Amino acid sequence: MNVMKKILKQLVVLVAFMPFSAKAQFETFKDSVVQLYGVVMTADSLRGLPAVSIVVKGTGRGTLSNGQGVFSIVVLKGDEIEFTCVGFKDKITKIPPQLEGNQYSIIQLMVNDTAFLPAAIIKPRPTREQFERDFVSADVPDDNIEIARKNTDAATRRILMRSLPSDGKESVNMSLAKSAQKYYYTGQAPPMNIFNPMAWGEFIRSWKRGDYKKK
Repeated sequence: MNVMKKILKQLVVLVAFMPFSAKAQFETFKDSVVQLYGVVMTADSLRGLPAVSIVVKGTGRGTLSNGQGVFSIVVLKGDEIEFTCVGFKDKITKIPPQLEGNQYSIIQLMVNDTAFLPAAIIKPRPTREQFERDFVSADVPDDNIEIARKNTDAATRRILMRSLPSDGKESVNMSLAKSAQKYYYTGQAPPMNIFNPMAWGEFIRSWKRGDYKKK
């Protein structure tokens, strides 16, 4: 009985202090939340930068600046905020861990990220005749439409049909077609294609294509 009373007393004390503990944790978390807002500008002309990516580093949470470079995001004290924009160097700003209050405003300046390309020297042709000759003989690569037209050319398709082996789908379809023809004429004599004008036409076309030549 004494053991049971002792356990009950401990449970009563724990239940009594649970709301205070949860409230203290909530107050601690509430105190660490910061409303970060500000404006992103160019360092040379102080012009507002639109579409700047503002991301809380390591979390994947972020936002974008509006057309005037203004932004607002909820962060925690001690977070590192990364500013990235095409054509500018990345910037990282850290929220002070001992910040008093729950609001923090900044003016983030972005520096141009200059990329130097190799120099290109443009020289004219000595004469008009040389320019016309080089222009006519220039090797212009085929575009997608020209490549598709060459791949679907009748001569190219005939060469591919003779040189490439049949794939699994074509072999299965041919086998099924032969089996269906065989079962269709089961119990009777199959027709003779020697008097079929369509068969003769196909034979003549195959002979002209050279399908019966020795390879």
